[in-house]
Amino acid sequence: MRITVLSLFAFAAISAQAGGKFSVTSAEIKAGSMIAMDQVFDGFGCTGKNVSPSLKFSNIPAGTKALAVTMYDPDAPTGSGWWHWMVYNIPADTTELAAGAGTEDGSKLPKGSVQVKTDFGKPGYGGPCPPPGAPHRYIFKVFAQKELLNLDAGASPAMVGFNLNANLGVAELKAKFGRKK
Repeated sequence: MRITVLSLFAFAAISAQAGGKFSVTSAEIKAGSMIAMDQVFDGFGCTGKNVSPSLKFSNIPAGTKALAVTMYDPDAPTGSGWWHWMVYNIPADTTELAAGAGTEDGSKLPKGSVQVKTDFGKPGYGGPCPPPGAPHRYIFKVFAQKELLNLDAGASPAMVGFNLNANLGVAELKAKFGRKK
């Protein structure tokens, strides 16, 4: 028992020295808070600016070959949620995406990044715009990819998500947004 406890303390000390837990933060979105109008979709009855938030990645796991970013609404009334943004094969040395990086043409993303068509029917960031009523949850995830993904250009978010489940770590940032009835 004593060796096990000492081993746990040693592991914790090594982990702390290695920089801590893999995480994602944003200057525009605070964990658990409401998403600002700049990030909200412009359409479907919403009048936001549809600007993807800045995302900063910390303590990327060793051995990461690439990163992926997703934004998902599990509360969308579709039976399967709603994919708002999906980018994979972001170079592993990337520590930040600037606000506005999620343009439809992908020109503001690091070279080599691949954006997938979202549930809005086109690639690029599509901000929140839930139906009026209770706020929805929006989950930004950053995946530390074990390998570069080699998928067809038209791969669905479900196919990319399936492939992202083999990863070295996942960091999350959760926020919410709602509209009045």
